[in-house]
Amino acid sequence: MSRFRLFDLNDPQRQAVTTTSGPLLILAGAGTGKTRVITFRIAYLVAQGVDPAKIMAVTFTNKAANEMRERAAKMIEESAAKKITISTFHALCVRILRTDIERLGYKKNFTIYDDGDQLGLIKKIITRVSAKDEKLEPNVARSLISKMKNAGLSAAEDDKTLMAAVFARYQQDLKTLNAVDFDDLLLLTVKLLNEHADIRERWQSKYEYLMVDEFQDTNRLQLEMVTQLANARKNVAVVGDDDQSIYGWRGAEVSNILEFETHFPNPTVVKLEQNYRSTSCILNAANSLIKNNPRRRGKKLWSDGDSGDKVKIVIAPDDREEAQYVTNEIHQRHTMHSVPFENFAVLYRMNAQSRLIEENLRRMQIPYRLIGGKSFFDRREIKDLLCYANSLVNPDDDVSLLRIINTPARGISDSTVERAMEHSIHKHVSLFKALQDPEFTSQLSVRASTAIANFVTLLDSYETKLAEPLADASKVMYALLEEVKYFDDLGRSCKTQEEALNRETGVRQMLEDLSRYQERFDKGLRGFLDEVMLDQEREKDKEEDKNKGVTLITLHAAKGLEYPHVFLLGLEEGLLPHDRSKLEGTVDEERRLLYVGITRAMKTLTMSHCHNRLKFGSTAPCTPSSFIKEIDPQYIENVDLRKLFNTPATEEAATANFAAMRAMLSKL
Repeated sequence: MSRFRLFDLNDPQRQAVTTTSGPLLILAGAGTGKTRVITFRIAYLVAQGVDPAKIMAVTFTNKAANEMRERAAKMIEESAAKKITISTFHALCVRILRTDIERLGYKKNFTIYDDGDQLGLIKKIITRVSAKDEKLEPNVARSLISKMKNAGLSAAEDDKTLMAAVFARYQQDLKTLNAVDFDDLLLLTVKLLNEHADIRERWQSKYEYLMVDEFQDTNRLQLEMVTQLANARKNVAVVGDDDQSIYGWRGAEVSNILEFETHFPNPTVVKLEQNYRSTSCILNAANSLIKNNPRRRGKKLWSDGDSGDKVKIVIAPDDREEAQYVTNEIHQRHTMHSVPFENFAVLYRMNAQSRLIEENLRRMQIPYRLIGGKSFFDRREIKDLLCYANSLVNPDDDVSLLRIINTPARGISDSTVERAMEHSIHKHVSLFKALQDPEFTSQLSVRASTAIANFVTLLDSYETKLAEPLADASKVMYALLEEVKYFDDLGRSCKTQEEALNRETGVRQMLEDLSRYQERFDKGLRGFLDEVMLDQEREKDKEEDKNKGVTLITLHAAKGLEYPHVFLLGLEEGLLPHDRSKLEGTVDEERRLLYVGITRAMKTLTMSHCHNRLKFGSTAPCTPSSFIKEIDPQYIENVDLRKLFNTPATEEAATANFAAMRAMLSKL
């Protein structure tokens, strides 16, 4: 029995939920309840008799997919909820490719490379193909390769540059290794659906209703994938907000939502404009800013709640006083008005801007959490474990094999590994096959050939154990680590016993995750590795949630989040909008970025800029952002810190402060 009520929705939300035939574009402004609309729509379809197995909702992050799944499960029967496909784009691609990638010349047990794996492979390729006087930064190469793939481009045969050679070799080596990167997941899925009508029709018939969240963040390949999956009835509903399209630098194309009618003719268009997050003053400031973007779908956020305080724009003498003002404000509101530290967020354009805020927060002993930092999955011991696992399910994965071949040390020298790599390149085989080739091993010393033979036997034996009926992959992996004395080796490489224990605990946690995964699914170690690769943000979110306090976060990372009290730093020309945007013609996207920042605030918003800021080790004068002039002044309160510091507090303000302090002390 369905557990939802349509009269809980406002009129536009209800229209979006009950429009189930043909293309539908839901323009969902910030804070207008888009996730609610998607989940209600799923429940409504099921209530109308649609087979839940015929419904698919696609989004960008596992966090968003999980939230959608949990909300839907509360509205419909558990058995029906389990049949609905709620997935990220990449997870859906893996599902399609695991079924049919052999049509493209790959094996189904392909490995998915993350950023670190890509970088390792690219570094090796640059070393092999570059001349002595040629240089190419691996990170730059990886970024360019990603951009070209997302644009659907391959290396041109007549391009003789080092970059083109690296790109061509990279793709060739990936296929030899039976590996794909994240960009390939999309690229190969689109290729598969394009070139094989029977596969395309099978997936089209599988789903009758397709929903896409955050449509403004889709790139060309994702749009093409959506159009390929849409069946003849074109029951495609997309939800998005062109005013929040801020990922152009990583391939997102705002034109996908602006030109939706080109791809899906005669759609129903529904605008969600009633905001349930922010005060009217904050919303009016945001509206007055974003209307200056010439190419957008007209919409205006409004709220029937309080008008709230005006948006403060603070002018600071320099970035040190800017940081000091923000931390003092947080401390004062917490002390005087008992506002929890978790209710505050500090937003900024560049990561480097957080340093002074952090210094001040630490000095004042204010707890905080910095969104970002090193991922759990980037830790050395976790990478080691995953590479051992990858090597068992896909021995042809050179990157994983290279990481574990001498971890722990087993008597295989670097020079022997280099010779093995050269042999694999010459013979056009994987490194693992080269290690088994008598033509190669006969050239080695007895000691080296014995060490290699033992390593090959080790992997073969555990690959066999893994393939046994009812094999427990977590126990197999633990036994492998024990046999190679991995934990002993890990301990020797740590500076303290505490560090060794923390690292070993991380490995054991991963094995426990694998054990729990096996209880829920029957996809084995390969399925677990897929989930890990697609779900790396899960652990990052978990680590971040452990820390309580003031949130420090970039504007890009803050999209989709909300905080009662927001401080937005650095409204200066060159910073926001960024210098680069003027050269690249992306000032509109910078305006959208500020709009996203403003609409994160629920109750109060303070934005700041400086007369001077420390840049590259020296103090430089700053110019206020041109965006400030675009915000309607009736919603703004200007605060000049120089004047503020030189003005004595009024008797009324002093009395109020003392009263607040007495009230606070009385609670102790």
